[in-house]
Amino acid sequence: MTLSGNNYLQRPLLNGKVNFPVCLAPMVGLSHVALRVLVKSYCPPGVQTPWPTEMLSTWRLPKEELGQTPETLRAGEDPLVPQILGNEEQPIKESVRKLVEWGAAGIDINMGCPVSKALRHNYGVALMGDADYAAEVVRMTVRHAGVPVSVKLRAGLQQDEEFLLRFVRGLEAAGAAWITLHPRLSTQKRRGVADWGQIARVRSALKIPVLGNGDVQCFEDVLAMLTQTGCDSVMIGRALAARPWLMWQVGEALGMANPDGHEGETVPSTETEEGAEYGRACLLLLTTLERYFTPEDGLKRFRFHLRMTSGWLEFGHALMTICARGKSYAELRGGVATFFVNPQRMYKRTSLRE
Repeated sequence: MTLSGNNYLQRPLLNGKVNFPVCLAPMVGLSHVALRVLVKSYCPPGVQTPWPTEMLSTWRLPKEELGQTPETLRAGEDPLVPQILGNEEQPIKESVRKLVEWGAAGIDINMGCPVSKALRHNYGVALMGDADYAAEVVRMTVRHAGVPVSVKLRAGLQQDEEFLLRFVRGLEAAGAAWITLHPRLSTQKRRGVADWGQIARVRSALKIPVLGNGDVQCFEDVLAMLTQTGCDSVMIGRALAARPWLMWQVGEALGMANPDGHEGETVPSTETEEGAEYGRACLLLLTTLERYFTPEDGLKRFRFHLRMTSGWLEFGHALMTICARGKSYAELRGGVATFFVNPQRMYKRTSLRE
């Protein structure tokens, strides 16, 4: 299967700087610097795609030194689009100015976090209960950022498509540069099936770019979402953490060169090829984690990575058990290497409920 320039980015992102139809989703505990380095290593030369951070609190950022906290470590990712969580103007003002000085090319506002704390304190997905206030949060962020401001949201708090369309039109009018839609209700969390039809309808309702998110697990799903929804780009979460060579697969479909270091190689595509690549990616992730994090922080992040991604492996739970016993980077590398001595199968799709 192939892609063409007519399949994506018909509405330019980041003033035309973005040239690739796939990007990594901001995910707490997953979208840290080491994962971004890993995913970037599978990108074809010349790829420009937005790079997220983990979700950053606007109540904490003004007091922090960027680049000194685990959530704000970076490795020259460009364009960097940090994701913020907040609903008050003064902390948003202080946070976005600090992030832009730090090198942010854009700011993404989280209106999709479905945890109960967000509902109690009127941020994250709770903002979708008040369209006017949500638009004001965008307006105040745009006022102080000086760079494009995007919004990542869910389908809302209730099954009301007309409300969703009114809501996103309000965000557009408030100055949002693009929207990313995960078409599940807040109450669904990861359950059920993402309704891609809502992405298509939101895209038709707006003039700004719309990114699709939800239930994309493999290259075929990327192509299907672009084709079925007309979205301008596809944002992928856990599946891209599990399958970072998706960037290579998409690049190959676009006729792009292999990633640096993979010249002359064939992109992994069969179950056993992808299983072997998962093992190599784990080893690279461990090396990168060691570069940026203490053993305590890095090992914790690696085990969480396995918890979120090993479901695609036929014997993923066995790998998790092996790595649960490791007490150092060296022990984890040894456990991973031993596990992948034997061929392992990686499935195209798995349950995303866990």
